[in-house]
Amino acid sequence: MVSDSGEWPTLGGMVLNPYAKGCPTRRILDRIGDRWTVLVIGALGERTCRFSELARRIEGVSQKMLTQTLRELERDGLVTRRAYPEVPLRVEYSLTEAGDSLRGPLKALEQWSITHLGGIMEARAAYNDRAGDE
Repeated sequence: MVSDSGEWPTLGGMVLNPYAKGCPTRRILDRIGDRWTVLVIGALGERTCRFSELARRIEGVSQKMLTQTLRELERDGLVTRRAYPEVPLRVEYSLTEAGDSLRGPLKALEQWSITHLGGIMEARAAYNDRAGDE
């Protein structure tokens, strides 16, 4: 966000404007806004989970997408992967401090979606009715 002075923040001389195509903050927002990321962070915010538990809790996610999402979140420092040297191998995932700091904003978005669902459904129905008249 633009600071009170009306300027974008900088990091190492780079202007951090998420509306600019090449800004690294934009890629972070893309990651955080991904549908599976939101659900993985929500699930891991409740407790540490194994892959199979996450797959059960997040209905509709494929094994490939869950694996990809967890790897990207680990790469970005939002999730920690801990493998235990057991047979069979046991792997658990948990949020890092940075990942945990997303819980509040994502919970607020979840609540917003619940609060406004009725109005959104009405708007969609009205739009579909108008589109059908054209």
